[in-house]
Amino acid sequence: MALTGRAALLAALGSVPVGLLDAGWTGVLAVNAPLAVACACDYALAAPVHRLGLSRSGDTSVRLGDTADVTLTVTNPSGRPLRARIRDAWPPSSWQPGTETDASRHRLTVPAGERRRLTTRLRPTRRGDRRADRVTVRSYGPLGLFSRQGTHQVPWTVRVLPPFTSRKHLPSKLARLRELDGRTSVLTRGEGTEFDSLRDYVPGDDTRSIDWRATARQSAVAVRTWRPERDRHILLVLDTGRTSAGRVADAPRLDAAMDAALLLAALASRAGDRVDLLAYDRRVRALVQGRAAGMLLPSLVNAMATLEAELVETDARGLAATALRTAPRRSLLVLLTSLDPAPVEEGLLPVLPQLTQRHTVLVASVADPYVARMAAARGSTDAVYEAAAAAQAQGERQRTAEQLRRQGVTVVDATPDNLAPALADAYLALKAAGRL
Repeated sequence: MALTGRAALLAALGSVPVGLLDAGWTGVLAVNAPLAVACACDYALAAPVHRLGLSRSGDTSVRLGDTADVTLTVTNPSGRPLRARIRDAWPPSSWQPGTETDASRHRLTVPAGERRRLTTRLRPTRRGDRRADRVTVRSYGPLGLFSRQGTHQVPWTVRVLPPFTSRKHLPSKLARLRELDGRTSVLTRGEGTEFDSLRDYVPGDDTRSIDWRATARQSAVAVRTWRPERDRHILLVLDTGRTSAGRVADAPRLDAAMDAALLLAALASRAGDRVDLLAYDRRVRALVQGRAAGMLLPSLVNAMATLEAELVETDARGLAATALRTAPRRSLLVLLTSLDPAPVEEGLLPVLPQLTQRHTVLVASVADPYVARMAAARGSTDAVYEAAAAAQAQGERQRTAEQLRRQGVTVVDATPDNLAPALADAYLALKAAGRL
């Protein structure tokens, strides 16, 4: 039983001393008779809290940046009406900063024997699972002098998915894909391509594509045209080690890598290719395999939702071995990792021959746009020093990328906003060149 502000005011006006009773009850030790009767009646008429029935319904997943509505149903089985203030507690990252008080606190009146619903609107600021905390109910009497208070555990989880902001680039990339995939034939060579049609030879065509039997049946030299083969295998590998924890443009590098992986997965699945996902640092953090095209994106965003960068050095040998087991056939291996010189030279380069021997390898990395701004800065001594440091960092990054290219690796190095479309363009270029 709690003494409300109104009762405290009445006690003060009547010069009545207020203290604590046993068992944690706050009450009036010495009151005049009318106030004592009013307080006792108010407490007796307040609906009991612990007998309330509470249940949840509503959204179980939401994209980062969107809102989720979770409904709390309050059932009042007692014979007294419930006049209550309710706090529906969730983790702080469930709301934008400064909005938690308004979003989590509710006023509610439930007549005796009835139920009412209230809705808590979440707007999470981080990926992952957001689990509901306790529900605190404060039940008031009709005079508002005393209240009963209690808590209930009402479990509910909302999974916050990656936002997939790069999906805005998908229509333009699909248009380019249609030009490659059967709309306009391309002349390619190599094992695993699909025959499309015959056409007349023009200077510059590969002589190995000449169809001598067709040429013998007509007066002009005929060459075979091919279309990029469908049903190729693509393995997306997310490096979740310490380098992916670095923040670029106010977000972890891992988030930008996820966004790029989602765009590439959406594009490749439309092209008829099979896409799998592996997240690894020193052990497998997530693995998505064998999903049909219609279930691929939901499976990927669900697996990525709970991924966090681990503050450990990535085990490059373990990553290579796991990737080779996951993709036993020739595939396009897309490794989303860092181009920092030390991790690449000490970790990736020694195991790279194992990967390039079997697979086509593409390395994609998130570049920091602030470094480019530093390199262009002038006007003061500090700016010149910053520009020199940025130029040195850019030079080291370019040398690392060149080392990878000499090993036959395609390298994509772009800022967070440009990484996803740049990676999609690299995939389309490989497809157009017949390297998939």
